[in-house]
Amino acid sequence: MAVNLPTELLRSFAAIVDSGSMLRATERVFVTQSALSLQMKRLEETVQSPLFHRDGRRLTLSPAGHTLLVFAREILSINDRAVSALNGDTLAGPARVGLVQDFAETLLTGVLSRFAKLNGETQLQVRVGGSAELLELLTSDRLDVVLCMGPHDDPAAVKTVPMVWLGEPSLADHEILPLAVLEQPCRFRDAALAALDAAGRKYRIVVETPSLSALRAAVESDLCITCRTDIVLKRAIDPADAPSLPELPAVSYTRHTRQDPHPTLERLSDMVRSAVLDL
Repeated sequence: MAVNLPTELLRSFAAIVDSGSMLRATERVFVTQSALSLQMKRLEETVQSPLFHRDGRRLTLSPAGHTLLVFAREILSINDRAVSALNGDTLAGPARVGLVQDFAETLLTGVLSRFAKLNGETQLQVRVGGSAELLELLTSDRLDVVLCMGPHDDPAAVKTVPMVWLGEPSLADHEILPLAVLEQPCRFRDAALAALDAAGRKYRIVVETPSLSALRAAVESDLCITCRTDIVLKRAIDPADAPSLPELPAVSYTRHTRQDPHPTLERLSDMVRSAVLDL
């Protein structure tokens, strides 16, 4: 006898995985946490296999959960596309996304490629640029979703993380600190120079570039250090190894969506937010 997988249970299951917890998933599927727990119990009874391993409040997917997740996304995608086609809810025009360089490599190979596969009828346009430029394009209706950097208390913050010094720790022992920065305007450049000036620390800009890839190459070659977050380069300098480097402020990863977005754009915006939380 065929077993039917209810889409509402699959949607809640995917929301838990994407959100990282049942509590955060309640904000996406609009049910209480107790109702969500009952839904997962029903789904596990339906597939006759546990979908999560539970360690206190932490949930990780079981082997069966990993398998089901692949099919759940396909089923939900087909369901949503069918409903959109029947309701005339297909997005007219492209989905326009703006990203700062820090996220381009990570998300272009992840969430954006997944969105393109799930929404084959929607053209995806991606603009990589600075935060100020992208927000201006959003305001002027030339972008639909923007992921950029903001101050630690930005109301659009999805996640707040510390800025860190990146590079070879021994370079901090130089009397004049060799520094790599992006061209202006750049939040990280401003933060690094302000912190060094406030601490009375001498420095010299040895690399100034508009390219994050070039900046990363300069740091990886041990030519200089820079200020960024560790999603760019996993070479954060431990403050204990370089006490002469001043403390840096925090920065937020901010997501912005156009007013009154099409449902397809809302789904894209939610996917971007989930991806940022996983960074």
